[in-house]
Amino acid sequence: MYAGLASPAWAAGAAAAALPAVTAPTPLSSMLQMVLGLALVLALIVAMAWLFRRFAGGMMAGNGRVRVIGGTLIGQRERVVIVEVEGEWLVLGVTPHAVNLLTRQPRPDDAPSAAAAVPAEPFSRWLKTALDRASRRDDTPRS
Repeated sequence: MYAGLASPAWAAGAAAAALPAVTAPTPLSSMLQMVLGLALVLALIVAMAWLFRRFAGGMMAGNGRVRVIGGTLIGQRERVVIVEVEGEWLVLGVTPHAVNLLTRQPRPDDAPSAAAAVPAEPFSRWLKTALDRASRRDDTPRS
């Protein structure tokens, strides 16, 4: 009878001796795990952006049938835009809530072709110029 009672206690002791003791993670290992996890997430974001640009680049650019010719602001959030659609120019009024057709006209004969159009300024250059202007405005003393 004593052997039957000692058997479960002996089995529990043997199992505890076979498992290594679990220690709390060190701050260095926790930080390393966090940095590696962040690096993995950032790598996934970059990979997804690359894949999107690679496979959706043609869809985003369009097939050349619609082209913005120019535009100008006429209010704080309103603008007039000229868009070419299959050889016809549409003059559009654009607001935050609507896009309205103002007039249509045939494409002028002296208008530059799509191939001869000057490429748009890169966004990075535009942003740098805008930030430089804003910093110059902030640096000027006010009277």
